[in-house]
Amino acid sequence: MSTRIERRFEALSKQGRAALVTFLTAGDPDLNTALDILMGLPDAGADIIEIGVPFSDPMADGPSIQASSLRAIRKGMTLSKTLDAVQAFRKHDDDTPIVLMGYYNPIYSRGTKQFLSDAKEAGVDGLIVVDLPPEEEGELCIPAIEAGLNFIYLIAPTTDDVRLPRVIQNASGFIYFVSIAGITGTKSANKTDVASHVRRIKSHSNLPVAVGFGIRTPKQAAEIAQFADGVVVGSALVDIISENLNSNGDPVSGTTEKVFQLVSELSGAVKGVHSLS
Repeated sequence: MSTRIERRFEALSKQGRAALVTFLTAGDPDLNTALDILMGLPDAGADIIEIGVPFSDPMADGPSIQASSLRAIRKGMTLSKTLDAVQAFRKHDDDTPIVLMGYYNPIYSRGTKQFLSDAKEAGVDGLIVVDLPPEEEGELCIPAIEAGLNFIYLIAPTTDDVRLPRVIQNASGFIYFVSIAGITGTKSANKTDVASHVRRIKSHSNLPVAVGFGIRTPKQAAEIAQFADGVVVGSALVDIISENLNSNGDPVSGTTEKVFQLVSELSGAVKGVHSLS
């Protein structure tokens, strides 16, 4: 049986366009505001939603997402509450795919078997666990796939043709190409270089390829949508939240609407491009 992720990419492929994948950190800037944003993302134009699970040492993330993770932790956000948020979302939306992105420690602490059961029950569709390489796929990747969840691997520009087949051997759902060498939100992607890497990845796999890291504007999203199956935007959305907090760290009026406005603009840009992928 196909997953929501697989069905969404198949449907968008028939439309001839890329998916807009939006990222937010669970519980940022607080539980209620984060839930409001989560609930409104599909109507704003998000095709797939990535939810970052707050972690105290997010090594792959840049300053913006690191700060969002710390804000969420200070407000009491946990893995359990993240799953609760997904479950609440599923009461209103049974179609939009949700991917949890994070680190292995909270999952390991919960117990892999218990986590996978809880995630599946909550309505999670896929996992990105940035600190579990393919050599450790027995820890989570294989059990996740057996539980009916997609396991999505990150491919870096430095992943050569020798390493690439091993990384994607058991990948499912889609492949996430990291468009820059480094952490999130710090540099912009080079369209020509990214297009070359996407073609290279597609020569090794039939899975959709989504591109993230360094995409902040509708113009950049449209450029990437010309050749990728998905465009991932995270830091630009997280920055809207951080820029609209008062001195107590609480969101000012209109914060969620500003997030939705950028998502809508990104969606319009992506939908306006006929994918060449």
